[in-house]
Amino acid sequence: MQRPELILGPYVHAGQAVADIGCGPGLFAVAMAKMVGPAGRVIAIDLQPQMLAMVRRRAEREGVAERIVLRQCQQHTLGPLEKLDFALAMAMVHEVPDRDRLLREVAAALMPGGLLLVCEPKMHVWQANFDKTVRLALCAGLEPSDGPPVHMSRSVIFRKSAEREAGARPSPHDVLRHAQR
Repeated sequence: MQRPELILGPYVHAGQAVADIGCGPGLFAVAMAKMVGPAGRVIAIDLQPQMLAMVRRRAEREGVAERIVLRQCQQHTLGPLEKLDFALAMAMVHEVPDRDRLLREVAAALMPGGLLLVCEPKMHVWQANFDKTVRLALCAGLEPSDGPPVHMSRSVIFRKSAEREAGARPSPHDVLRHAQR
């Protein structure tokens, strides 16, 4: 149902360091490995070792295994991340017990100007819950804008502000302005 190349094409480029957070069986991780090319790298992160094994098999079949680093996270933390140009959180933020911590960890890993794409399934995540995720990301130092259209999903693209470090609190005006959208 999802076409990773169409969704990620505007954001993922050759030579980048990117992450697929909650990568599942690797549909997006493998697509990103093709997009970043031999000079790039993908960190495929998942809680379940069996999902990471599926990513490895898929990447080997597609000839991109050397571009993908598999990382098993813990339930409450992603663990240390290298600096990233782009991160994807596809249909997984709603499953994380501490969304605030997740978004702060990702924001800290993004380079200034780096992007995070969050997509959540409409059937599982109500608009109010999605809006809360957006507000938490704003508090983590990420600036939201409209995300790409993703079939049956709510999406938002965040940019790490060069002016504001991750963890810095936005002004009350910023939060109110976004809440009114």
